[in-house]
Amino acid sequence: MSIHIGAQPGEIAETVLLPGDPLRAKYVAENLLEDAQCYNEVRGMYGYTGTYKGKKVSIQGSGMGIPSISIYAHELIHEYQVKTLIRVGTCGCLQEEMELGSVLLAIGASSDSNTNNMVFNGLQYSPTADFTLLDKAYHTAEGMGMKVVVGNVLSTDLFYMDDPQRYHVWIDHNIVGIDMESSALYTLAARSNVQALSILTVSDNIITGQVSSSQDRQEKFMDMIKLALEI
Repeated sequence: MSIHIGAQPGEIAETVLLPGDPLRAKYVAENLLEDAQCYNEVRGMYGYTGTYKGKKVSIQGSGMGIPSISIYAHELIHEYQVKTLIRVGTCGCLQEEMELGSVLLAIGASSDSNTNNMVFNGLQYSPTADFTLLDKAYHTAEGMGMKVVVGNVLSTDLFYMDDPQRYHVWIDHNIVGIDMESSALYTLAARSNVQALSILTVSDNIITGQVSSSQDRQEKFMDMIKLALEI
């Protein structure tokens, strides 16, 4: 049992899916996993372990933002010996032509957070996905008839922005999506030599102002979850 996760040793699988919303973790466990058992309710951040096609898998809510996912990823890796972490969440897109509901595989994650600056004493670090997971996700999506976009994302600390011009430098450097967690996940995974990948569903377009309905988000979210489970 760790500070923020109430599981006993052996209750968490070596592969964990990480949605930000704990209620999505609950929904997925109840609808897609077999024999799902809840191992965590600390702070309402639900965690479940079950099986998918005979393989043991866990799904753990991770909250919003770099500090929150850093806590859960750290404890999963160091207290529960998790080897594979797959973030499954929503993102905004920074390319006008990208459609809502598109699935994005984040090959790398830039950030405006100061977290890595502190870790690396002001030096630059480029957090990237595990290639084996990324490659498997891409080809599995093809086999499922699911179109995916592979590209770099920006993990930001700020959800609400007052300056609409702020994104232009990122857009000019071909950043395709924006979330709040991937950079930290990739950095922590690299430090501990475990696998990590962010699979993201585009819920809104920052450039055009388009926003998905709650129903569309749920349907596309489940497509993304099925891809994550398949890999």
